[in-house]
Amino acid sequence: MTSIRFLLLIGTALATSSGAAIAQTPAPAAPAQTPPPAPAAAAPQEEAPAGEADKPAEDAAALDDVVVTARPNDIRTSSEGTSYSLANDLQAQTGTLAEALRNIPSVEVDPDGNVSLRGDANVTILVDGRPASQFNGPSRGQLLQQIPAAQYARIEILTNPSAAFSPEGSGGVINLISKPTTVRPGRTTAGSLRANVGDTGRYNIGGSLSHVNGPTTLSADVGVRHDAYLQELQRLRTRFDAGSGRFLEARQSQNVEGDSDSVFVRLAVEHNLDDKTQLTGDVRHTDVDSFADSLDLYEADAAGGGIASAYRRLSGGGFQGQFSGASARVLRRFDAAGHEWSNELRYDRNRFGVELATLADQLIPVAAPFNELLSNQNRQDQIGFTSAYVRPMADGGRLRLGYERQALTLEQDNLFARGPTPSTLVTDPVVSNEFHLDQTVHAVYATLERPFGEKLTAQFGLRLEQADLELNQITTGLRSSQDYFRAYPTLNVSYQLDDMQTLRASYGRRIQRPGPGDLNPFLTYQDSLNRRSGNPDLLPQETDALELSWGYRQQQTFYQATLYYRDTRDAFTPVTTDLGGGVFLTRPENLGASTSTGLELVASGALHPTLRYNASLNLFRQQIDAAGLVGTVDSEGESVSGRLTVNWTPTQEDFLQVSGIWGGEQLLAQGSREQSTLVNLGYRRKLSDSWSFNVTVRDVFDDFGSTTTLVTPTFTDRSDQVFGGRAAFIGLTWSFGGGQRRPEQFDFSAPTTGG
Repeated sequence: MTSIRFLLLIGTALATSSGAAIAQTPAPAAPAQTPPPAPAAAAPQEEAPAGEADKPAEDAAALDDVVVTARPNDIRTSSEGTSYSLANDLQAQTGTLAEALRNIPSVEVDPDGNVSLRGDANVTILVDGRPASQFNGPSRGQLLQQIPAAQYARIEILTNPSAAFSPEGSGGVINLISKPTTVRPGRTTAGSLRANVGDTGRYNIGGSLSHVNGPTTLSADVGVRHDAYLQELQRLRTRFDAGSGRFLEARQSQNVEGDSDSVFVRLAVEHNLDDKTQLTGDVRHTDVDSFADSLDLYEADAAGGGIASAYRRLSGGGFQGQFSGASARVLRRFDAAGHEWSNELRYDRNRFGVELATLADQLIPVAAPFNELLSNQNRQDQIGFTSAYVRPMADGGRLRLGYERQALTLEQDNLFARGPTPSTLVTDPVVSNEFHLDQTVHAVYATLERPFGEKLTAQFGLRLEQADLELNQITTGLRSSQDYFRAYPTLNVSYQLDDMQTLRASYGRRIQRPGPGDLNPFLTYQDSLNRRSGNPDLLPQETDALELSWGYRQQQTFYQATLYYRDTRDAFTPVTTDLGGGVFLTRPENLGASTSTGLELVASGALHPTLRYNASLNLFRQQIDAAGLVGTVDSEGESVSGRLTVNWTPTQEDFLQVSGIWGGEQLLAQGSREQSTLVNLGYRRKLSDSWSFNVTVRDVFDDFGSTTTLVTPTFTDRSDQVFGGRAAFIGLTWSFGGGQRRPEQFDFSAPTTGG
């Protein structure tokens, strides 16, 4: 199977290279649906004009899911990052955010939904430039695999954003941009409906609606999703036995099968008091319910030969979460040149947790079966306020000033009970506890962007933050606190070599604060062999990042090469230790330092009027200074990851897509982690101006997974996880009230309210 997958990827690459040869011959007339190429003089215009951040583009494909398939603006760049359109990502039309993110350069998403940027898992996710608490906590992986990607127009990757953005997330920022909600002139209502049905009972249904009544625009988005969940885990452990002086082997297998359901609703209103004052507000809710049954088998060798221990565990349970939020914003425009002041208030309420009931059957030595109950519940409330002022300068520059306050309160209840029957469970106080956390961050920032001549533009930024953290381990009465003030400078420089080439350089300092689970010192029961605890002494990690990039754009051709360097102090790392009896404990610790140096290549273009490609390659070297942590060693290594997508439009109505993704190896303080190749297929048929039909196949070879290997002087641990994520969907999309489809246009912009 691996060889077949490899051949398919090679074939895709050969198709790309052969398309280049075709491109050398005179090209036939393009399909009528394809817009004419943009004039060369317009190519360098990549950034949003001042003051246009909050204005929808006139040609936006508002709420329409049927779009043309060849546009010059699939990829846009600015001094801070790169923006990728999702309009022609067929997996995004039927899949989740996790699947859409996997197709974005710089981004890796593992089978559990854990996301990273260039190998760094400390990533902040924003929605429309605003904090999104549901995507930045322990529930992020679950939500990324549940929230439909179809409601988003594009994804912005900001590896070195300006001081207007929060510095949280040492790896950088992923900004999810919602689809525009404008209704075209002459219309009052526009919307779309989509329905996709898949194998093994999968389905997803969604719709968007926008209605204009004078100065008021009402919009709504809704999505319902049902998916199947499959997972296979094989673990092999060897540990040193002091009594016999030998390394003994233990084997564990786990098979998980279940279903997940989710509902997403968002309502928004936009009201123009006059031509300069705008009020906006929205409410949103996501409900996730995932249930699965699992079978665990375990056996461990005895020092004298044979089996010393063996058991079988049957478990049932899952994840439940309710994520709600609301925001209100007032925007005052003082002129049409971008002079404006905005204030926004946000509230997020998240309730989520895991509950698992287990029947354990001890096979060797023989013992009576017993029952276990595991419950981890989280209650999280967050209030945020942002005030942002933007003023264009007489010299063509732009000044941004802002203040931001984020207040987070989290309560965490961990319960573990064991007993001979479900009705006679007794709470185990060693792994049951209640934990509270309160965190408040105040920030002020300033950025100044100005030209120096006709070709050089620089942006200077400084952000000052005061963070206060209070920890309360209710069960034990242990209290602790952290209080620190930090400065975060940023610098972005852009030089226009000519109409088609741009050089950019940037510097930024970022921080990653420990999450609640990272700080809670109490033991958490994962299974009979694996325990976890937090570390209340864990320090925030800080990263200095440098980038130098070259970009080339001509009509529909885009190339970008980026050299980057990241130096992280006090980097988080999980450290696993042997507690004895085959039980391992994993606890976060601060490394001395971690550095990574890399080269990222991105290419996109039209090889032929009917053939387009998008490709990226990331090569980086990582070095880890373990700072003498027990069970760790200083290490270094290289990694290569990439993706390739080929789009073919044989007719005006037909669009075919094949994509391949291969993940690189990620270095750990005690080993490494790598994920397998993923191949996806898609086809879309335009039935009319309003209707389209689509077919997608995710994970064609049904072997997407990851392998984690830990190696220490006293034990080794290898875990092979297969996601079982192959899924096929067929679906229909209906758009109404939007008139003739037009190419999607979008502008890359800073956060509307300061981040």
